[in-house]
Amino acid sequence: MAEPRRAPRLDQPREPHRLKLPRFDPESFGRWSEAIARALGTAKFLVYMTIVILLWVGWNTLAPSGWRFDPYTFTFLTLILSLQASYAAPLILLAQNRQADRDRLALEEDRRRAAAQKADTEYLTREIASLRLAIGEVATRDFVRSELSRLLEELDERPRKKRKAKQPEGEPDDHADSDA
Repeated sequence: MAEPRRAPRLDQPREPHRLKLPRFDPESFGRWSEAIARALGTAKFLVYMTIVILLWVGWNTLAPSGWRFDPYTFTFLTLILSLQASYAAPLILLAQNRQADRDRLALEEDRRRAAAQKADTEYLTREIASLRLAIGEVATRDFVRSELSRLLEELDERPRKKRKAKQPEGEPDDHADSDA
């Protein structure tokens, strides 16, 4: 249902009557221009365009004079090609600008990711360095084994030393051969 027309307000100035141009979506126009630029930049387009021009020239030179629609100087063909070029150039430039915008955004994203990766790498490097320092202060398995074997040897030697200390100097050690 249509809204009822409102009466103009007297406390607000009137808007000047301007020519209302149709509005278009710049994004869809950009996609359309990229599609045309992509089509114009293919070998398929060049082959088709060459065939059309050869047919045009052939028809207008070899056909009977009553059937020719563009006489020898090919003025109409020149006009068509100029019109195509005048529309193709801005569309190609628009497509290039859109691609440059995408490239710039991708470059900014790459820089952001590179900075984040660099920060992560520096953090991990510091963590590894601190772990190396901490490991330097921690007893390793080989160190603990060597210490345990040294203590075991000391414990084995204590009874021998006690027996030697209790024995008079002239008596032979009866247990010396049995320990070994």
